[in-house]
Amino acid sequence: MRRALGIMIGVGALACGETAQAQSVAELQRQIDDLKAQVAQLIAAQKGAASAAAVPAVPVTPAPQMAAVAPEAATQVQPVAAAPTRKPWFERVTLRGYTQLRFSEFLSGDRTTPAGVSRLRSVHDGGVGDGTNFTLRRVRLVLQGDATDHISFYLQPDFATNVNNQSGGERREGFLQLRDAYVDLFLDDAKSVRVRFGQSKVPFGWENMQSSSNRLTLDRSDGINSAVPSERDLGIVAYQTPPTVQATWTRLTRDGQKLFGNYGAFGVGVFNGQGTNRAETNDGLMTVAMATWPFALDGLGDAFRGQVLELGGAAIRNRVQPEIRSGGVSAVSYKDDRIGLHAILYPQPLGLQAEWNWGRGPEYDDVLRAITTKSLNGGYGQVMGRVRHSPVGPFMPYARWQRYRGGWKALTNAPRLETDEWELGVEFQPSPALEWTLAYARMERREADERRSGRAEGNLIRTQLQWNY
Repeated sequence: MRRALGIMIGVGALACGETAQAQSVAELQRQIDDLKAQVAQLIAAQKGAASAAAVPAVPVTPAPQMAAVAPEAATQVQPVAAAPTRKPWFERVTLRGYTQLRFSEFLSGDRTTPAGVSRLRSVHDGGVGDGTNFTLRRVRLVLQGDATDHISFYLQPDFATNVNNQSGGERREGFLQLRDAYVDLFLDDAKSVRVRFGQSKVPFGWENMQSSSNRLTLDRSDGINSAVPSERDLGIVAYQTPPTVQATWTRLTRDGQKLFGNYGAFGVGVFNGQGTNRAETNDGLMTVAMATWPFALDGLGDAFRGQVLELGGAAIRNRVQPEIRSGGVSAVSYKDDRIGLHAILYPQPLGLQAEWNWGRGPEYDDVLRAITTKSLNGGYGQVMGRVRHSPVGPFMPYARWQRYRGGWKALTNAPRLETDEWELGVEFQPSPALEWTLAYARMERREADERRSGRAEGNLIRTQLQWNY
């Protein structure tokens, strides 16, 4: 009896052991199957990935009984990087712009004069005149983006262009005109060398290259801008920016300085030479070259720590046919050659800026009553300060003197300008999207019209509100 009972207990124990072993193997097999399913899901997700981000790892926590499982069954799944893909086109295109609203008021001076005598006028600001109040100086939109990793495009129209010679001689405002339309081809992965095709800025003059949205003074100087009125032409230009120069400009940009824009430390190009939105009238090409280099002055001592001095120059060789009073353009191509120099000490907190150019170009001769080639020269000197913090926000005061003697080829008959001007102003920036400039100017100018003689004088208050978007 006892022997039979012992046999029955032994058989029962054996049966229970086999049942527990079967359950342990089944549980292990289930976990292995779950692990295989997770690996399969990771592989499927990798193949269908649409971004360049790495696929996150799926953590697998082995059960306690897995300790006795073979090592290959307990291996953790590692993260797998997905192949990079390009951003969609709408993430590679940006739309931005700015608008400038101006108001000018004469304090005194030659607002009106008898026929044949110069009135106080500016070739840069149509708001300086008789009976003017508010004007829109610029209304710009910029569409730019990357077509590929080595090709980018840029399109900028202006909605504030004026059109003259309308019914009764009245001027019309608010016309749309093309300013920039070009494509850049980058020749290296670092994008330090580019070739630009289309209508773009001509690399002559530091303030000519600087955007009007970023310039401290209300207008460019007559002397420098006379080389390329409206700053643009149609052609091909190449720019190169060494990494050391780009690093300095990047630091200045982050510091909030007003740079001239990245047009390269070296630029060389060929253009039609007739000016912005004007048809080519001869077989000649305008050739231009420019170089500029920023020097960090930290090595001169603590007084110069963080300051940068930028020096450079440019040259133009061209032949141009100005418009004539009788209609059309001149049958003669006039020499239009010049060289220029520039220097900028960025304000930290005080700065200096100066440019000058010399050359020869078309100019109306009052005695001969005809356009001839004459010498010209002009430029400006400027001092500015920078206050980063104040109860009214950041602001920058400035004082500028300019002088120019020479022709203005962009207007009919290339009239002679004789400009002497002092300007005192301050720019306030209550927010990055809003800038307000208030300026006083003491002007002595010959009007840009060969039918009027002498020089006009006057004192003006001008103000401008610019909003960026």
